[in-house]
Amino acid sequence: MTKPAPLIDQFARRITYLRLSVTDRCDLRCAYCMPERQTFLPKAEVLSLEELYKLSLGFIDRGITKLRLTGGEPLVRRDVVDLIQALGRKVGDGLEELTLTTNATRLAQFADPIAAAGVKRINVSLDTLDRATFAKLARRDSLPQVLEGLAAAKAAGLKVKINTVALKGLNEGEIPDLIAWAHGQGFDLTLIEVMPLGEVEEDRFDHYLPLSAVRDDLDKRWTLTPSGHRTGGPARYFDIAETGGRIGLITPLTNNFCDGCNRIRVTTTGQLYACLGGNEQVDLRAALRSADPDAALDAALDLAMKIKPARHSFAIDRPGSAPALARHMSMTGG
Repeated sequence: MTKPAPLIDQFARRITYLRLSVTDRCDLRCAYCMPERQTFLPKAEVLSLEELYKLSLGFIDRGITKLRLTGGEPLVRRDVVDLIQALGRKVGDGLEELTLTTNATRLAQFADPIAAAGVKRINVSLDTLDRATFAKLARRDSLPQVLEGLAAAKAAGLKVKINTVALKGLNEGEIPDLIAWAHGQGFDLTLIEVMPLGEVEEDRFDHYLPLSAVRDDLDKRWTLTPSGHRTGGPARYFDIAETGGRIGLITPLTNNFCDGCNRIRVTTTGQLYACLGGNEQVDLRAALRSADPDAALDAALDLAMKIKPARHSFAIDRPGSAPALARHMSMTGG
């Protein structure tokens, strides 16, 4: 049997990393991510767990070696551990790594079964350690549950990376303390520039904090040395001598990283977005539900490689500007 062709786009970038959203729903309402009264998808439009698994197998056959489950918040999806367990059995059999991104509100319940299923490493979104600031940002007073979840993840042996969105006027003064706390816990931390996705109640320009400015501040405080560490994503890493830990910087606005893009995203409805910052998409749900799903899925993935753009066009350069795209990050998958 002929081995399926690897996924290589028109710019000769090999695509090996899939971010697969299992739900658009979330139990937080982070102000930079979605409005308080977010409208979620009808359940009838969402792929079943069986379809998500079949889709994943199709990607693995085409050379996807890293699979990250995202949302929304993946752990709010009923029976999601069943999917994690099934995919965990593919680690070492085509899949090199299975990970997920979570807000950790339900991690105390799920850390042990996730680890037992073969997940070694998770990303946790956390922007502050101040309870009042957390409640303001997330519109939910859930910091105690998040910290409990992080403790459970650590106890379960999961390697944790904290993802922090840098926000001017909200958490910028806390960033060094957050880094020091994370490193004290044995966690890496990655800083991310806010991304202009979807309408929210606030103007993102007011809170846009370039990581170039954050890096300048950290350089005055600590000794940062470029690191060769890589996780398959867009972050550039630095070791900090004084804390003994590592930070990453994800800079979609100040330092475009698209030349080395190896990623694609699939929504919980089966829409493949060839770029987080673009509207180019392919309907994989239609392929899955066709008369010949294997052939249709292969054809759809071939098309995705032809339409993947060279780069995104994110910008936050003036007050009141519309978001780059109408859809929210929770819809695309983080």
